[in-house]
Amino acid sequence: MKRLRWYDLITINLFWLGLNIRNTAVGSVFTPYLVAIFVPEKVMGTALGAISAAGLVIAMLVQPAAGLLSDRSTSRFGRRRPFIFAGVLFDLLFLVAIALAGNYWMLLVTTLLIQFSANVSHGPLQGLIPDLAPEDQRGRASAIKAMMELVPIILVGFTIAQLIGKGQLGWAVAVTGATLLLTMLLTMVFVKEEPLRERPATSFKIPMLRVLGMLAGIALGAVAGVVGGGLIGGLAGLIAWPLAGKTTGLLVAVGVGGVVAMIVAVVAGVWSGAYATLGRDALHQSPFTWWIVNRLLFLAAVTSIQGFAPFFLMYAFHVDAETAASMNGRLMEIIGVFVLLAAFAGGWIADRLSRKGVVGCSGLFAGLGAFMLLGTIWAPNLTMVYLAGGVIGLGAGAFMTANWALGADLAPAAEAGRYLGISNLAGAGAGIVGKGIGGPILDYLNGQQPGLGYFAIFAGFAILFLLSIVSLVGVRTARR
Repeated sequence: MKRLRWYDLITINLFWLGLNIRNTAVGSVFTPYLVAIFVPEKVMGTALGAISAAGLVIAMLVQPAAGLLSDRSTSRFGRRRPFIFAGVLFDLLFLVAIALAGNYWMLLVTTLLIQFSANVSHGPLQGLIPDLAPEDQRGRASAIKAMMELVPIILVGFTIAQLIGKGQLGWAVAVTGATLLLTMLLTMVFVKEEPLRERPATSFKIPMLRVLGMLAGIALGAVAGVVGGGLIGGLAGLIAWPLAGKTTGLLVAVGVGGVVAMIVAVVAGVWSGAYATLGRDALHQSPFTWWIVNRLLFLAAVTSIQGFAPFFLMYAFHVDAETAASMNGRLMEIIGVFVLLAAFAGGWIADRLSRKGVVGCSGLFAGLGAFMLLGTIWAPNLTMVYLAGGVIGLGAGAFMTANWALGADLAPAAEAGRYLGISNLAGAGAGIVGKGIGGPILDYLNGQQPGLGYFAIFAGFAILFLLSIVSLVGVRTARR
């Protein structure tokens, strides 16, 4: 394999910049903003949760399928770039459709379509570093990839979110599309792939059955979460009823039940999904499975806070959707800066001391930040919101580097790709759990008492962060 020059390491990762700008813009800015416009306040959480959950199911199916198809492609333009090119062309079309969406149902359809097209390019893109970077250069290539994943948080907050804040949805979509198109064209021109001469004999069916197994596991976990949450929440409500009255008992039942549902959905979903895809190896490699539990607990909390943030800002500061988008953009900038700082520091510490220790501290910082948000629900303070976001950013940045390194240590060397691929699917399941369950809880409790829904979900996400630390007990590692 030919050695790469310094600028080659950048060009093979450049499309990650456009892809993550698109993902952040659509998921954290456009969708919450349009949901807030199209649906009544009393169902905003449920509406956002439905879009997020449905979109992530599409992503879980399309991304690995596109990656597998690109593995087998014999196109003269290379294995990965044709998929990136086609995915972006459809992305541009569906971005325009999002800008033109006139109601919630049109937004739902266009969001699902862009999830399809986005993952047509996302799956194959993951193959560029293994395809083109020699083994001794993959560390540097992966570090640049990480930068391309983190910097968009700041860029989107500074530009696209501020355009939305001025009511310029069309320009915000245009900037997103232009960035995506530019990074795709640069990738097509400067990344040189060797065409595959012969299609590999590896099966397409077996890996896709594993994907379906993980998806079925997450669905089973969600059912278990609803049942477990209903039982525990109902018990808590029955205890509270004679002490505080029927109404309070019902609120306790929903709040406690919702948090328990998220916890059970994560643990049961990961274990059932891992067993469906790995068989008995899920038991033999239990530290790895518990690592996925740790990852999903953390990601379910952090991605859900990010998604519900615009709604919270609208409620707490009594502002419209445009102003909330601008405020959320500032919050994203602050979080992004702290994520970058912590990612560098966390990676350095994890390499020299303890990856597991850094992951544990990440959960502690993020949990502290989530608890800080609780104090701003009934006594709004924008400075405190930004400070809480910075603390969560510190935890998230350190987590992103140390957690993945820990997983790479735990995955069997001979099957690292298979094992780490399962964790990618679990990561997609995080949004299904956090927003899919959290959204209805938010709406119901807010309808009973303004702000109570935010208290319940932020407290629940803080508990998920702290439980991510507890889950590390099952992650047994060799001394380094």
